Amino acid sequence: MYDLIIVGSGPAGLSAAVYAKRAGLNMLIIEKNPVSGGQIIDTYEVDNYLGIPGVNGFDLATKFREHADKLGAEFVDGTVTGIECIDKGSDTKAPVFKVKTEEGEYEAHTVMLATGAHHSKLGVPGEEEYIGKGVSYCATCDGAFYRGKVTAVNGGGDVAVEDAIFLSRFCSKVYLIHRRDELRATKILQDELFGLENVEVIWDSVVKEIKGEDKVTKLEIENVKNKEINELNVDGIFVAIGIHPSTDLFASMVECDENGYVIANEDGATSVPGVFVAGDSRKKRLRQIVTAVADGANAVTAVQDFLVGKEK
Repeated sequence: MYDLIIVGSGPAGLSAAVYAKRAGLNMLIIEKNPVSGGQIIDTYEVDNYLGIPGVNGFDLATKFREHADKLGAEFVDGTVTGIECIDKGSDTKAPVFKVKTEEGEYEAHTVMLATGAHHSKLGVPGEEEYIGKGVSYCATCDGAFYRGKVTAVNGGGDVAVEDAIFLSRFCSKVYLIHRRDELRATKILQDELFGLENVEVIWDSVVKEIKGEDKVTKLEIENVKNKEINELNVDGIFVAIGIHPSTDLFASMVECDENGYVIANEDGATSVPGVFVAGDSRKKRLRQIVTAVADGANAVTAVQDFLVGKEK
């Protein structure tokens, strides 16, 4: 019987593991992937994590995991298939949750969901090859690397338009590629976008291939109406066609918003007493490494408060 089981070992889960061990909690972290770190393991360079500028994403993930290992955090490999409350507890008694995996079952008085989120991909040739080498899914994370360069954004919603506006502040040229002849973004964002001299919208078009050598150098673009193929010279492309929280397994258990993000305040407490959430799967404004790490710390503090005075 554990005090806390953490599902996922990205920045939020690893931060929670560190804080849980320092708090003396008997904890377990379950990770389905062979390497801890979540999305950052695919990030070529992280330049906005305080105190460690220019660090490789995989190296940063390794440091996070090593910190948790040094404190004696217990890890198991496994894919969680379900979480069940087998004893709701009371004001003086802690609840009991059964976490089921393909490899076995574990019980704990509290559970933390740190399963993160995943970006929708274009699924075109060259995309996987150039991730971190000109292909990015986060303008806030990687935009600064393209100062004075030419970039493209693929998408037509609020995030895509916000990314194009953000990039226009330091890129010499920004192309916004959209498969339709009108954007889905809010009017106020569109008005701002159309007022920018260094942004050009490429309508009715899709990216067919991402090309380069050591890094991205051009895109193959197809017009969906006349099927005309053109090449666009760029230094990078930002894919902004959607991000989805990895919460399908828990959507019927805890309260989520219309997009599947778990609803919780900074303490991470969900609609189910004893179940907490941290990281990109939580509904919030900014999803970055630093906010995920903060979520893990806050949620563990809330777990401690929840368990105080309860019989285990």
